Amino acid sequence: MESLLQGATRLFAALGYDATTLKQIAEATGIDPAQEGFGGSKRDLYLAVIERASRIETEALEGVVNDMMAADHITAAAAVHEIVDRYIDFCVANPEFPALWIHRWLYDAADLTGLERQYSQPLITMTTSVLEQAAEAGYIDDTADMEYCVWTLIWCVHGFVQGGVLDESGDRLGAENPEVLARFRRHLHRLAARTLNLS
Repeated sequence: MESLLQGATRLFAALGYDATTLKQIAEATGIDPAQEGFGGSKRDLYLAVIERASRIETEALEGVVNDMMAADHITAAAAVHEIVDRYIDFCVANPEFPALWIHRWLYDAADLTGLERQYSQPLITMTTSVLEQAAEAGYIDDTADMEYCVWTLIWCVHGFVQGGVLDESGDRLGAENPEVLARFRRHLHRLAARTLNLS
């Protein structure tokens, strides 16, 4: 089952839900989805892929977000930077997960509604809530829009991981280049520090 979900994730991430067929998945993985309990339902396989991606992401990030709830003034700033680093590292290690959501942002699988509400929103809400608590405690700037801070992190990381940046010659560079990744990381830390007035 895991091999099928991994292979389906790669294809849905590369081609999108609408352009991917069960036949392509079977050919790429050597596994017939029908024999793994999905019958002829691409929809059910896609939902399993999204559920798996969300679970893995939550497991990777939930701990560091929860750690911030107990942070004092000194460690609140460090916790924000740790969240930034953990999210960058997660998306670089799992670029297919940002790709799945970017496809959805572009209205791929538009007939499958409510997935963001079920799988993305809880982690976004939790992170936003923790930032708001830190702001109320006076540890970070309470004038910042915490929800948009979280979304800005997501937009930036997803865009960088999937699209990279152009160098002076117009060639595309991305996370596979250590210097480019380090530069992006520094930029995102500076963005977070200035937005939230971290010291």
